[in-house]
Amino acid sequence: MTEETGLLRTLAEDLSVVVARDPSLTSRREALGHTGLSAVWAHRVSHRLYGRGMRTAARTIARISRRRTGVEIHPGAVLGRRVFIDHGASVVIGQTAVVGDDVTIYQQVTLGAVGWWADNHRPPGARRHPVVGDGVILGANATVLGPVTIGDHALVGAMATVTEDLPPGARVYAARSVIRPAPGSRAVLPPGAGPVPAARTSAAGLGVPPVAGRPAGPVGASVGDRPPLSVSDAVRELASAGSW
Repeated sequence: MTEETGLLRTLAEDLSVVVARDPSLTSRREALGHTGLSAVWAHRVSHRLYGRGMRTAARTIARISRRRTGVEIHPGAVLGRRVFIDHGASVVIGQTAVVGDDVTIYQQVTLGAVGWWADNHRPPGARRHPVVGDGVILGANATVLGPVTIGDHALVGAMATVTEDLPPGARVYAARSVIRPAPGSRAVLPPGAGPVPAARTSAAGLGVPPVAGRPAGPVGASVGDRPPLSVSDAVRELASAGSW
């Protein structure tokens, strides 16, 4: 993180980075209404008041900002230059968190502590929240907990949870969702195969040749009229009947 610059220069950089990174904006004037920008600007002011001992005023600004933007940043947290919070909904940044320069934070990101059951045993003044390096990207609903360090230019993907240090340039992704067919859906047939008659796909077996060790099912027989088939037996019956 670079040295602290003047407040007005920092605010101007915040505005410029919002215009540069949000393709939905067409002008700096339009960017003035950006939710993430409002949250960052409010924090710039509250953090300075907090550092000067004016904690009540700092917390008041932080609470107002949270109600208007949906972003909760503790006044004690340190934000670097050109921090971009996209969308802003439900972003939480804890008291001892440190965010580097050029960091991108998407919605529902949490830079939090492990919990009071662990933090109450730490020495007074000990860090409880993450340190995020320069150029880091935190995807939607990413969660980083505890006094961990995220190396420069790392990427924490959407839904990922981090509870240990990451080296510079690391990539962390959450497990992908498992895709299953809808209940009762039918298999897709190859082109030209046409639909398979329902009676021939059932286990009833309309004149299906017998499988070794099993009696042939009479025409019109129901499933209950013959011994239950295993999946492999049913597949062989369908194949021998020309229905596969």
